[in-house]
Amino acid sequence: MTTISTARSVLGRPVLPLLAALTVILSACAQVGTNSVTFWDVIFSMIAFFFWFMFIWIFISIFADIFRRNDLSGGMKAVWVIALVFLPFLGALIYMIARPKVTAQDVEMMTQAEAAAKAASAVSPADQIAKLQQLKAAGAITEPEYEELKKKAMGS
Repeated sequence: MTTISTARSVLGRPVLPLLAALTVILSACAQVGTNSVTFWDVIFSMIAFFFWFMFIWIFISIFADIFRRNDLSGGMKAVWVIALVFLPFLGALIYMIARPKVTAQDVEMMTQAEAAAKAASAVSPADQIAKLQQLKAAGAITEPEYEELKKKAMGS
C-alpha cells in the first residue's frame, strides 16, 4: 500500500486505475504463443501497432524538420541525425526540447502561407471566367474545354 501511495504522491494523481487497467490488459494476453487469439490479443496488437506508427511518424517529422531548417549548419544536421540513429528515443526527446519554439524561418513560412491563402481567396469565379474567355479568344483552349472549366469555376 505504501508503494501506491508513494506513486500517487509522486505523480500527483491516482495511479491505481491505470495499474489495474494495465494489469488486466497484460494478463489477458497470457496466451501469447498458442494457436488461439483472444479479444485482448487483438487489442494489445492494435495498441502496439499504434505506438510503432507514432514512433516512426515522430522520426519522419524530426528528420524533415532537421533538413528543412536554415539555421542549422550541415555539421549540426549530421550531429542530430547521428544522435537520432544511435540514441533514437533519447535523441528525439532532446531534439524536441532543444528546438526553439519559433524560428525566423517559421515566421517567414507562416507569412508566405497567409499571403498565398489571401491571394487564393481574392480570385473570384467571375475573374476565373473572364480569364477563361480571354484564353478561348486567344485560341489557347477550345469551346468544350472552356465550358468544362467554366463549370468548375462556378462550382457546379
